[in-house]
Amino acid sequence: MYYRRFGKTELKMPVFTCGGMRYQHKWVDTAPEDIPKKNQANLEATIHRALELGINHIETARGYGTSEMQLGWILPKLPREKIIVQTKIAPFASQKEFYETFNQSMQYLGLDHVELLSIHGINNHQLLDWTTRKGGCLEAAYELKKQGRARHIGFSTHATPDIILEAIKTDAFEYVNLHWYFVNDLNWSSVEAAADRDMGVFIISPNDKGGMLYDPPAKLAGLCDPLSPMAFNNLYCLARPQIHTLSIGAARPSDFDAHLASLQHYGNATQTMKPI
Repeated sequence: MYYRRFGKTELKMPVFTCGGMRYQHKWVDTAPEDIPKKNQANLEATIHRALELGINHIETARGYGTSEMQLGWILPKLPREKIIVQTKIAPFASQKEFYETFNQSMQYLGLDHVELLSIHGINNHQLLDWTTRKGGCLEAAYELKKQGRARHIGFSTHATPDIILEAIKTDAFEYVNLHWYFVNDLNWSSVEAAADRDMGVFIISPNDKGGMLYDPPAKLAGLCDPLSPMAFNNLYCLARPQIHTLSIGAARPSDFDAHLASLQHYGNATQTMKPI
């Protein structure tokens, strides 16, 4: 596995992240006894496979249904100093709701701290205001950092570039999760703005929102030959030093395999892509 410095956090970040939005049982909270043993076994096998490959960044969110709870049955068993855990909490109108939601996340995860805490989904001006205003969620997040319960504070977003740039230009965040890939170049100005501020840059959903590359049309597959579309997109993103990690929303251990193939070209990504 290759690693990059995740901006001012100084974390040694693998270029691929194990995203926690596809291996969980459900997208809504469910009683622990209703989680199928087979599903939990698959989740744990996926985490173990990620760690075998050197993918030690595990990302989830309070909005991912049973993901946090199910991760909480394996994460406390892992060497804590060797994993980077990120969870994400949506902004609320009150700090009280934000704290309550964070506490629920930590209870589910079975951890006393996370390396990365994101304000989840700053997608419009109201959510940005709830985050950055005096007495808002960002102040609450930094209080959690002061307490040692979150090491670094960032945000995730599906917003238009103007809102993303406004959030970045507050200079209040250490990293950002956003969309940028071959089929969607709209957020490049945001990536550059983040890099100018030495923020970590995490690319959301490069394989799904990046063109449903796990099931590409024949024409796209042919155009990317001899690479797969996923491998091409990986190299396209990682050829930019401003980008540090790409999310792999693995549903099973084997989902990492197609991405590993792209790493054989990691050192000469631009040259490999040029004829394509």
